[in-house]
Amino acid sequence: MIGIIAAALCAVSVFSSISLSNTAQLSDAAISSCSDALQLALYLAGTMALWGGLMRVAEKAGITRIFERLLSPITKRLFKHCDEKTLQNISMNITANMLGIANAATPLGIAAVKGMAKNRSRYTARSIAMLTVLNTASIQLIPTTVGALRAKYGAAEPFDVTLPIIAVSLISAVCGCIVVYAVSMTNLKGKKNEIK
Repeated sequence: MIGIIAAALCAVSVFSSISLSNTAQLSDAAISSCSDALQLALYLAGTMALWGGLMRVAEKAGITRIFERLLSPITKRLFKHCDEKTLQNISMNITANMLGIANAATPLGIAAVKGMAKNRSRYTARSIAMLTVLNTASIQLIPTTVGALRAKYGAAEPFDVTLPIIAVSLISAVCGCIVVYAVSMTNLKGKKNEIK
């Protein structure tokens, strides 16, 4: 779907530039945009490499285990029907998101979902939806990507948005979890009524 939208936008841009006789401006904009995109990708890649490396160091040093223990009361309640390895992957996924390393969180999230799918309980769909909500809310103690972008574009204090980001992501995570739980309970009650 995104490919179709991008192709449509490109087609409209080309048609508009031809009809307005400013193809030179279109080609200049395309070249400069490609250059800017490449520079931004390299800048973000460096930031992600730094934080990904720090995440590995934290994992080897046992710091992530501390986060895992701190998160275990929450994860065990939200993901009651998951085995220990899946809970560990969930905790590591949330920890990576909290440290602002979404790229490191993705493989852990995929491993957690695979573990949930193997379990095949009636709560599997709810657990997967709950993990998706937590990943989407992305509670970040260190918003590295936003900080890197703000630094690149000249913000005097790139990380002064940290507290608002934490507050908004916490609120969205709590609201999302409540909605997932409510929908799950409604679906389970509906299935029980169908069986009766």
